[in-house]
Formats: sequence, C-alpha cells, structure tokens
Amino acid sequence: MKTLLIGFILWFGWSAGSTYIYVCKIKGFCSELGTILVDKVSVADSMPNNLADKPVTMPDKLIIHFAFDKSEFNPDAKTDNWVNEFGVYLEHNAEAGLSITGHTDAIGTEDYNQALGNRRAQSVLLYFEAKGLATKNIMLESGGEKEPVDDNSTAEGRAKNRRTEIRIK
Repeated sequence: MKTLLIGFILWFGWSAGSTYIYVCKIKGFCSELGTILVDKVSVADSMPNNLADKPVTMPDKLIIHFAFDKSEFNPDAKTDNWVNEFGVYLEHNAEAGLSITGHTDAIGTEDYNQALGNRRAQSVLLYFEAKGLATKNIMLESGGEKEPVDDNSTAEGRAKNRRTEIRIK
C-alpha cells in the first residue's frame, strides 16, 4: 500500500510538472498579465463650467490582458489612475457609464470561452466596486472568442485576444 501511495505521488508530480512545461514553456500560453492604456480623449467640453478650465483627459478604452484560462484581475498603477479619473468624470456626468467586455482566445469550446469572458468582465467589475464606483452605469458583456484582435494561430496573437475592454459610454 505504501509503495502504491508513493507511486501515485510521483506520478502526480511528474504529470503536473510536465503539463506546466508543455503548456507554459513550450506553447507559451501562460503569458504575463498586463494593462494597456489606449487612446485619450479630452472631456473638457462636457465638464461643468467650473471645471472646464481644468481639462481632464480620459482614456477612450482601457485594455486589460489575462493569462491563459484565468479570470483573476491584478490591477496596476495605470488601472488605478484610470479608475480614479473615471470616478471624477462620473461625478460630473451622471449619464456617463462603462461597458466592460471580456474576451478570450479560440482555445476551448465556444460555450466555455463565452463563460470565461463573462468571468473576466465580472472580475473587473468587482475591482471597480471595491474602488467605490457606482455600478448602476456599468454594463457587462462577454465577447468570448468571437471578436479577436489578432491571429489565434500564434501564441502572441492568443495573448492579445485574452483581454477585457473597458469603454466609456
């Protein structure tokens, strides 16, 4: 019995290690998490007169990348800055809102990827709630694997497709 238990532990360790090496090191599916800030628009024209002399630049779109098959969101300084700027903007523009859309690469079934995209969007929403943003003006969507921004046949393309896009509406 003891030999069987030791054999099982060794087999499990070998299979977990070899799976990690194949998936992360050879195939490159375990890329680093990151946030990319894209495009900026001036919102000084839509601010109240007392704030219009202080132009505020808001990002048009914030892209947050995720690791393969993960939905955990680890914010960085860029994301914190973007959320703070949006909070100020939202205080002065009650009709403004956010659209959070989770996306995946094409690995896995379409149903699984649709659910994973939703979990990624939910993860970002929970972060915004924790930062004190009102969630009544936030719309969640999942694009799943249907809206790739790059080629899913390369590791780099798949890494770019594993993202959540946040847009000001």
